[in-house]
Amino acid sequence: MTKEQLIALGLTEEQAQAVLDGYGQTVPKSDFDNKVNELKIANDTISDRDTQLEGLKKVDAEGLQEKITNLQQENAQAKLDHAKQLKDERLSTALKLALTGKVHDVDLVLSLFDKEQIELDEKGNITKGLDEQRKTLQESKSFLFVPEKEEKKTEFKGWSPAGGDGGASGELDAGSAFAKQFNEKGAVGSDAPNPWGEN
Repeated sequence: MTKEQLIALGLTEEQAQAVLDGYGQTVPKSDFDNKVNELKIANDTISDRDTQLEGLKKVDAEGLQEKITNLQQENAQAKLDHAKQLKDERLSTALKLALTGKVHDVDLVLSLFDKEQIELDEKGNITKGLDEQRKTLQESKSFLFVPEKEEKKTEFKGWSPAGGDGGASGELDAGSAFAKQFNEKGAVGSDAPNPWGEN
């Protein structure tokens, strides 16, 4: 390579001369390419900064202050909007949990509540405003709500197995009845053979 070709690649004249002077030494092409790329990136960065500096020279100080003030106001409003959106989301979730299984269409009933009157605690539990509105809504639009079922204790009627009452009725289960019958016939003597086959 000639000195002019090296300068065309972005090297300064001193760098190009240093490359030519060290030409007899072997430098891996990858190292050389890395150095050339680093130099190109550095030159591009310097060029970008020069452009930014020129742009800053043209900026009006009052105009810049006005832009900063506008951005601060927009950020403050965005923060308020985000907080309101987050609160609405937490409130909607709490209401859905409270209404699930009690209404036919949770989303429809949810739209009928005045969320401004409902308050949540830090854990997201509803502390105020739900019961009053639900009662009013239930009186005026009862068809939206699932009818409450009265809890009845299940009573089993019919045959009760022997011994199923723990012997309270005086009835014996099959094993006890067999033993009682065997005992009533008389005790088996010790010299009689054991009916169970044991000695």
